[in-house]
Amino acid sequence: MDPNKLIHFGSIAEKLKEGKLSMTSASGAAPHAASNEGMGLDEITATSAELLLEFERRKRARQLKVSTDDSEVKASLRLIGEPICLFGEGPAERRERLRYLLARLSDDEIAQTLKKKEEQERKEEKKKEEMTWYHEGTSALRKARQVIAEFSLPRARTRLKRQRELLEIPDSQKTARLQDIHKQLRATNNIASQVGDTRPISFCNFSPNSEMLATASWSGLCKLWSIPNCEPIRTLRGHNANALCVVFHPRATIDQSPTALCLASSGQDGSVKLWNLERDEPIADIDGHAPYRVSRVKFHPSGRFLATTCHDHSWRFWDLVQQEEVIHQEGHSKPTFDLCFHCDGSLVATGGLDAYGRVWDLRTGRCVMFMEGHSRSILGIDFHPNGYHLATGSEDHSCRIWDLRKVKCIYSVPAHTNLVSAVKFQPEHGDYLLTVSYDNTAKVWEHPAWTPLNTYAGHQQKIMSCDISPNQKWVVTGSFDRTFKLWAPE
Repeated sequence: MDPNKLIHFGSIAEKLKEGKLSMTSASGAAPHAASNEGMGLDEITATSAELLLEFERRKRARQLKVSTDDSEVKASLRLIGEPICLFGEGPAERRERLRYLLARLSDDEIAQTLKKKEEQERKEEKKKEEMTWYHEGTSALRKARQVIAEFSLPRARTRLKRQRELLEIPDSQKTARLQDIHKQLRATNNIASQVGDTRPISFCNFSPNSEMLATASWSGLCKLWSIPNCEPIRTLRGHNANALCVVFHPRATIDQSPTALCLASSGQDGSVKLWNLERDEPIADIDGHAPYRVSRVKFHPSGRFLATTCHDHSWRFWDLVQQEEVIHQEGHSKPTFDLCFHCDGSLVATGGLDAYGRVWDLRTGRCVMFMEGHSRSILGIDFHPNGYHLATGSEDHSCRIWDLRKVKCIYSVPAHTNLVSAVKFQPEHGDYLLTVSYDNTAKVWEHPAWTPLNTYAGHQQKIMSCDISPNQKWVVTGSFDRTFKLWAPE
């Protein structure tokens, strides 16, 4: 190496005596003092650059904000392809190592790493949302599911046997029967109108023997009426806020004692009350919903269980024998408004203000069908007696028909010019569907062609509920105009 391009340290006297150094260069300039111990100018420049870069890294590292959560530090190390733990390394050392590694990355590399981390978090969050999770149930829930299975399986066999027998009936006989039913429906008119309360009638329900009608009112009163005379029988007093629903026990007025449980009702303040046919006051209360509104209550076909829909986005299932809540099911993103039971008692369908419907298997707790199609809240829902058709009424003015076998919507009925507040299939055969709306009318639709058969007009204001008597002789509608009207063929 040229000695004129070296930097030497120490005394040069000995070197000058030995004549190993020349004091002048070819250009006449005096060189730097030199010795055998030295380093090239190129090496000095490179080393200085590295030192400056290292200083910048350290300065940048001090300014970096690194999480103090050790799990997040490990996740960040994994993202940049570094080992998450070194031998003898603690959380503090691991955090400093991450800080140092991030300081070595450029801004573009850090942005790319953060983007990759966000994408990974989104994937994990989506995976969590799709993941089915379970928790251990109680012995009461296990007992309830056993009872439901033992109740529903024989009913399912009976239903399927009846449907096979219907297939053997000649088409001419089926057509003649349907024509007679359609003729009666077209001749149906209003035969009675009764002022039910001083406030709007929110719900109405026929007794199993079709001889009584129960109504719920915003005044907080529930009343029993004789059918078809529409004479008051009893006033049930107990709700301190709007009464929103009242239903009969499946065996009430048939073989259930009048002193036993015969009715259930719900209120806007979250109260649920149980009644018999002898007293004006409730025989029991079901607590646990307040302060959330309970829109609907329904008895299971077995009569042993009671289901409630609550505005805390859940629905509940109560065992009246064990006297406890066995299911507290969430699944809707907005309040659950209405529900109905399958005729076998194996399934329950719920409709929510989130515009979605769900079908749940009570024997396993699984959601077996998700109903997506309505653009606004579902306010009414009902199973067809055949067991595989389901109707939903919505705030989007339509009624949709769903098939459980195909797991999809098979028809959409543009039913009304305002929201559909309730839907009801004809009991036993399901030859027609009744829908009521806030456009002040009730309409009857043929099944399965879904053509209109009749329109019941007569209410002054919006219709809030409806029901069809088990003997199929009467139709009742309850309205905001404080009246309920009875409809029957002339």
